Amino acid sequence: MATPLKPRVITRKVRTFFSTVAITGLALAVLFLFMIPMVYGVVTAVKTDSQFSKVGAPWWPASEGLFNYEGKDYEIYKVPMENGEIRELALVVKGREVSSFIDPNDVDAGLIEWRGAWRQLERTWMLSPQWNNFVTAWETIKFPRLLGNTAMYAFITTFGAVLSASFVAYGFARFRIPGKNILFMLMLSTVILPGAVTLIPTYFVFLQLGWVGTWLPLIVPAFFSWGTNVFLLRQFFMSIPRELDEAAMLDGAGPFRIFFSIILPQSVPALTAVGLFHFFYAWNDFFGPLIYLAGNPEKFPITVGLTAFNSLYSQSTNLIQAAALLSAILPVIVFFFAQRVFMQGVVITGVEK
Repeated sequence: MATPLKPRVITRKVRTFFSTVAITGLALAVLFLFMIPMVYGVVTAVKTDSQFSKVGAPWWPASEGLFNYEGKDYEIYKVPMENGEIRELALVVKGREVSSFIDPNDVDAGLIEWRGAWRQLERTWMLSPQWNNFVTAWETIKFPRLLGNTAMYAFITTFGAVLSASFVAYGFARFRIPGKNILFMLMLSTVILPGAVTLIPTYFVFLQLGWVGTWLPLIVPAFFSWGTNVFLLRQFFMSIPRELDEAAMLDGAGPFRIFFSIILPQSVPALTAVGLFHFFYAWNDFFGPLIYLAGNPEKFPITVGLTAFNSLYSQSTNLIQAAALLSAILPVIVFFFAQRVFMQGVVITGVEK
């Protein structure tokens, strides 16, 4: 005979159920709010040009309903009949008081006269996503060149940022350096310093070097580490037990061998997180390429190219959204394949000794 559940156990299970439902519902609501801009962008990208200027047009991609009658296309309206029925009829003859319609489903019945103001009737719309907008944006904006420039900039600087930050973080985490804490604080202070303060001096230096108009002002600084990246990697390196270093030293390994054989393999999540952070920053960087690549449109990345495209096709919102979505495809693919390691790196955990 089954033992009946105690009231306290039932109450606890009910509370757990409702708590789970509430948390799940809240998470879905937040997800829905975050997805609204993305859904709007996708829907806008596949709309027709005429849909934006039509009164009463739906929010989803659609085209006006048309019916071909005797070799000519006629607009379809929702027409209220005398018996209260609403029929979808094609307007053949437009009149002030009496108009003539044809039933697309019963052409043999002939024209149907309807008394009323046809301008007040509601149009019918059919689902019609314009996928060719992506093709038009791809060809108009010269997307392959912009994509190649952006990918080159993002991948090269990401490699340089991760490599340089890992070396500097390894020095701060493992070596005894005179005044190491002071140097570390000075390095972190560069993160607080606004970029507008160093903009003009930095530009002047690159101008004197003859680098303005080339990729060098954007690529070379990435190989000299950034304070944020160094801080994240240093914190992770300090969580790796020193006993591993000491065991490697007993086997004759030097600092570089320890770095490449022990530290880096243990730090894949942190390195991935830093790499993705910089990759997305470089992919979306606008101000730097705009300043240093001005006058060289053949070297523009996607961000600057989209701005020029927007100024030329400001009235074609659908093409602008299509081009923006095309520019986001590669970062989404990169994050999709690296998301597991990325999340492990964001939540930096220590290694149990």
